[in-house]
Amino acid sequence: MKFSSSAQNMRSSEIRNLMKFAANPDIISFAGGMPNNDLFPIDEIDEIYNNLPKAVKQAGFQYGPTGGYPPLLDSLKDYLRQKGLPVDENGLIITTGCQQALNIISKLFIDPGDTIITEDPCFIGAIAAFKSYQAQPVCIPLDDDGMKISELEKAFAGLPTLPKMVYITPYFHNPAGIIYSHDRKQAIIDFLQHHNIVLLEDDPYGELYFNEHAKELTVPIKILAKESFPVCYAGSFSKMIGPGLRLGWLLAPPEIYEKCELAKQSLDACSSTLPQILANEFLVQNKLEGYLKKLRKAYVRRAQIMLHSLAANMPEGITWTTPQGGFYIWVNMPDHIDATDLLKKTLDKGAVFVIGRAFDPHDKKNNCFRLAFSHTPEDKISHGVEIIASALKEML
Repeated sequence: MKFSSSAQNMRSSEIRNLMKFAANPDIISFAGGMPNNDLFPIDEIDEIYNNLPKAVKQAGFQYGPTGGYPPLLDSLKDYLRQKGLPVDENGLIITTGCQQALNIISKLFIDPGDTIITEDPCFIGAIAAFKSYQAQPVCIPLDDDGMKISELEKAFAGLPTLPKMVYITPYFHNPAGIIYSHDRKQAIIDFLQHHNIVLLEDDPYGELYFNEHAKELTVPIKILAKESFPVCYAGSFSKMIGPGLRLGWLLAPPEIYEKCELAKQSLDACSSTLPQILANEFLVQNKLEGYLKKLRKAYVRRAQIMLHSLAANMPEGITWTTPQGGFYIWVNMPDHIDATDLLKKTLDKGAVFVIGRAFDPHDKKNNCFRLAFSHTPEDKISHGVEIIASALKEML
């Protein structure tokens, strides 16, 4: 068989490969960036579904409009409008997870060989989407405040033509765990408004802040930029309600939105109607904010347990980020330590994580790794960190 050049550019997700270990009850997994099953709003969803009229339940099993279930579009617009997003000046489309939003924008803008700008490290799903359309990523390193502007400027200056787009995940970054500072976001706005290229702003974790200071930093660039250049803002219900709903959204300028519907028609025709009905009721019955408060308390507690264990057990020379929200802590090791070798040791001892190379668009840098504290039971987090620290000490 002769596969297409797009298929030949596909690569397996390291996380998907590791998930088989998560099913082993003897393995402590920090691999999956997903909620703990005990945190899902099962009772709330049961109540919603049981009280739906029969006609609405029947509609949930039917095809729906490509752009989304109309009542959900209305309630989601209200939710986004309350956050200050320019809903009325843009088009809103429901996607099958935020991953589909990334694929749609990739489909619209990337031709084989096109240059795009990404972060380093970068979300695995974004890397997969961009590479499937044969993009050539130029990676900009991050610091604690976000993408380094000096490196962004240098990258633009070194390119023969403008890149097709810039992709960032500014809020509780996957995998780095950082949040962009206000000054860094403003610097990105100041830079991009002189180039007028598309910014894809990916925000699945913005509601999972740990404190009021972090909340203040979650104001989207889509708001701050004031339409001075095209910003496509992607979000998701996956981390707010549950990833099994497979519901995300994309807020895009009108000329981009019109193409988005056409692109989605070729992907799945429409997102599943029943999850959209449930998500709509979750919003209109005002269940979201109360549920998010529970999640924030749970995740800050898990993060604190992991941070305390890292401080107590990691050897000298190992550094890590301190998240203000989200799911992740990013660990950096000396250059000579390879995360794959470390993973082999920790698997034998009973713990698993995701190696850093998985988040490098060029599949090289591997003296780092991601720990997800969101899914691991609280009473196992410390022991899992102890296992990793013990294996790491053997390698130093």
